[in-house]
Amino acid sequence: MADMKIGIIGLGSMGFRIAQNILNNDYDLTGYDLNPKAVEDLSVIGMHPADSIQTLAAGVDVLLLMVVNEEQVLDVLFSDNGAFPFLKKDAIVVLSSTVSPSFATNLGKRLLENDIYLIDCPVSGGVSGAEAGTLSLMVSGNNQKIKAITPFLNSFSEYIFNMGEEPGKGSMMKAINQLLCGVHLSVACEAMSMGAYAGLDPETLYEVICNSGGASFVFETHMKNVIEDNYAPKSAVDVFVKDLGIVLDISREMKFPMHTAAAAHQLLLTTSGIGYGKYDDSAIVKTFEKLYDFEIMGNKKE
Repeated sequence: MADMKIGIIGLGSMGFRIAQNILNNDYDLTGYDLNPKAVEDLSVIGMHPADSIQTLAAGVDVLLLMVVNEEQVLDVLFSDNGAFPFLKKDAIVVLSSTVSPSFATNLGKRLLENDIYLIDCPVSGGVSGAEAGTLSLMVSGNNQKIKAITPFLNSFSEYIFNMGEEPGKGSMMKAINQLLCGVHLSVACEAMSMGAYAGLDPETLYEVICNSGGASFVFETHMKNVIEDNYAPKSAVDVFVKDLGIVLDISREMKFPMHTAAAAHQLLLTTSGIGYGKYDDSAIVKTFEKLYDFEIMGNKKE
């Protein structure tokens, strides 16, 4: 249904690339972000710029939220300048932020009281997946509404997994995914740091692991940043502090132990605490570099 009017709020590293794919699939897209440069760049390729959240909300059938956290979701929807009063009856809000399952469930109920449908739709695949249009989506909500917007969701994804009719199930699935990603990331940084500190050439270390049983998508993609000594944020350390924090909040609610997630969270907190919170999450290695006063790429063989 490329004739439906789409709105997107949040044009950061993920949202910007998702918006590009939506436009490439000929959807009528209006966008808003606090960064005017992102809005301007997308306007050049066909996105309608909105001068306010309220203006955007009043004209769309589907509102896609790509903001960072729960606080921003609430601000976008329910602040004095929020979208909620301006959304039409039967509008669909697609929530792709990483939030707690209980937050998504409660938000779905609140919106439904006003005949607005929430599709809980966290995404996975990172910036590369957003750029290629190959994200995995974990959706939950009203099945009829999910079916209606599936062609739209296909414009920026490769896989759509329906987790059930209750908002919150998608976010629970995302939490499990982030649990694995956060632990993989932390141990990848430990391994890279330990090997380099022990005198192994980091580039050779990277090549060996990428072609051995210890390989993973997380190691291959994130440790490449270490090899390139490039910590420009694709996904920042502080984002994972938040995401694993959600995992641990869920574990407390369920009284389900999360030993490795807790250890990984502490490592991320340490990295943020020493000043690397806004860096790419592969900057966890900086914690080990500071602790042992060495540089991983300073160990590179010439």
